[in-house]
Order: sequence, then structure tokens, then C-alpha cells
Amino acid sequence: MSGLGPAFDDALARGVEALGIEVDGASRARLARFAERLLAWNRKVNLTAITDPAEVAEKHLVDALAILRTLGPARSVLDLGSGAGIPGAVLACARPGLDVTCVDAVAKKVAFVKAVSAELGLPVRARAARAEGTPEREGLPRCDAVMSRALGDPTRWVPLGSRYLAEGGTLFGMLGREHDASSLGALGALEGLRLVGVDHFTLPLSGASRAVVRWTRAA
Repeated sequence: MSGLGPAFDDALARGVEALGIEVDGASRARLARFAERLLAWNRKVNLTAITDPAEVAEKHLVDALAILRTLGPARSVLDLGSGAGIPGAVLACARPGLDVTCVDAVAKKVAFVKAVSAELGLPVRARAARAEGTPEREGLPRCDAVMSRALGDPTRWVPLGSRYLAEGGTLFGMLGREHDASSLGALGALEGLRLVGVDHFTLPLSGASRAVVRWTRAA
């Protein structure tokens, strides 16, 4: 049992089961420790409005882990506007082989990601920067997988995120259930991207509907 209690453990277990992904015991321990540190820091530094452990498990951890269903063979991840490292650092907890860069303009959030990554031994770099679509000038990498939970509006996210894709990379959008696939496809086409899939899932405790959208560079 984690230090956050049985409600947290149950919410995490039920969420992982509902997603149908493999998360081993060591990874679950890292995820629990990440959540513990998030809530401990949050008592002094405003990192999240969600403070109930079970809600943290579902709405932060499970919601982020859903990307693993479609992440594929990506080795490098760029999380723009990552806040407290969600989804980037959460994915690193579950897949330590990922090379993750988390970027946020708020220094206190970057400080948390640096601290928790060092404590948990995560391969995560945290940068204090404002992503404006010029990775070389900003000193940011182009990655196999580029994602953001903070920038949920596709009309804003797709033009920005596409600038950070490595050749053959995938751009991920984290949306609620409501969306129009044809509009998402057309939006990607404006940036030379092809819509390759929309993965729907439901968070089991809250019943909230979610979707992860993927675009790749059009051939």
C-alpha cells in the first residue's frame, strides 16, 4: 500500500486495468511516490487544484498513462506546458526507458519536476521556457512524441506542437470526448500532418470521457 492510502491505490489500479496497459509494481511505486511529492509540494506551492488522493490517481496519473496505449516505439518525449510534469514525468515513472523533456514557463513548477525526477531517478529534463515554435532558438529538442495537456485547444496546439516533431514523429492531442474527426484531420493537414487515430477512453471512477488524438507528418 502507498502512503496515500487504499483509495489512491484502488483508483490507480482500476484506472490501469480499465486502460488495459501493463504497469509493473516498480512503476506503480514510482507513480505513488510522484503523487506523494506532488501533494507535499502543493501544500506550499500551488501545483494542482486536485488534492484528493483518489482524484490525483485518476485525473492526473491515469489520464496521463492513457497515452501509453498509442505511444508505440517512441523513445523521446517532449511535454510542452507540462506544469507539474503531467503527462511527461508520469510517463517516465511508468516507462523509465523514455527520454523525456518537460517545458513550462512557471519556474516553481519546473523546480518541482527537477526535484521529483532527481528523487525518483527519472530520465526527465525540465526546462523553464515559453515554447513559441522555434526549437533550435529555444534550445529544445525535436522528439518522437510531442504532447501537451495544458494546450488542449487543437487550433492552438497543432500549429505549435508540430514544430517540435522529429522526422517520423507523432503529435499527441489530449481532448475531452467532444471533437470532430474531420475537423481534426483538416487542421493537421494545414501543418502537413496526417490524422492517424483517435483513442477514446473513460476514466472509471468519475466516468469522464477522454480522447487522445494522433497526427504524423504526411508523406
